[in-house]
Amino acid sequence: MEKVMMKLDGLTCPSCLTKIQKSVASAAGTNNIKVLFNAGKVKFDLDPTQSTTDEIQSGIEKMGYEVQQIKTKEL
Repeated sequence: MEKVMMKLDGLTCPSCLTKIQKSVASAAGTNNIKVLFNAGKVKFDLDPTQSTTDEIQSGIEKMGYEVQQIKTKEL
């Protein structure tokens, strides 16, 4: 498992939070998802054998948000 943090740009309202949370949750192997609206970040745990950060980033970007930075840490 990895702990992932993505810095986002384009969050303009609380409904953005819900959209991003649903997008990340739809990827296999994700859990403990937290979207921090004021900080412009999403944090989650990821099983890299089921999904990749690139796949999750692509899903977020398809909704019109920009992923500025990705940090991962092995659990």
